Amino acid sequence: MLILRDASLGLTRFEQFRTSLGVAPNILTRRLKALTEGGLLKKVRYSKTPPRDEYQLTEAGRDFLPVLHVIAAWGRKHNGAGKISDLIDVETGAAIEPVVVDNKTNAPLGSRALRLVMPAN
Repeated sequence: MLILRDASLGLTRFEQFRTSLGVAPNILTRRLKALTEGGLLKKVRYSKTPPRDEYQLTEAGRDFLPVLHVIAAWGRKHNGAGKISDLIDVETGAAIEPVVVDNKTNAPLGSRALRLVMPAN
């Protein structure tokens, strides 16, 4: 999730991710491979000699970003140490508080009782 967060902030290159996350290169390589195979990132060649790739969010990766924002909002509310960051609307400059809502009713999902129903075969 932190790689996707960093990609959403404009990081694209291996060294940028490694520096930001402080993770060992072999672990970062495995995670980038998993995110690429999972369709959340795509590799794009930016240098032929030497061969170098960068990582860009795919549509699926961009669709996951609201999930990250909601998880971060939960963390800001419940981490016990106070807020670490705010999510700011670039156009208005206002802080936003992301919530997950039902697309049909616009009701926040956390405010209603729900049940999971498996589709019939």
